[in-house]
Amino acid sequence: MRLITALPLLAGLMLSTNLMAADTAAKTPSPAQAAQQKRMTDCNQQASSQSLKGADRTTFMSTCLKSEGHKTEKALTPQQQKMKSCNADAAQKSLKGDERKAFMSNCLKKSA
Repeated sequence: MRLITALPLLAGLMLSTNLMAADTAAKTPSPAQAAQQKRMTDCNQQASSQSLKGADRTTFMSTCLKSEGHKTEKALTPQQQKMKSCNADAAQKSLKGDERKAFMSNCLKKSA
């Protein structure tokens, strides 16, 4: 009689042990996931050290995460340099709305 009740309990114990071991193995990240997590941490630290916010941070993070760990600084095109300069001037003058649009339009039309 004791053997009949002990057998299902023993089988249940063995089955639950296997399930717990499988659950633990599923929670450990794969090498690719671990590398991506490390890259994300590194890129976040770089963005924070450069005090990037908003769209600049998003662009930086995207580029950084795609770069496979090595930082690739591309030179800005003349149009991008002009846009950056005009944007900085507009921010310095605290322009908003239609005033900013008009200023940016005129600034970008000027020859560099």
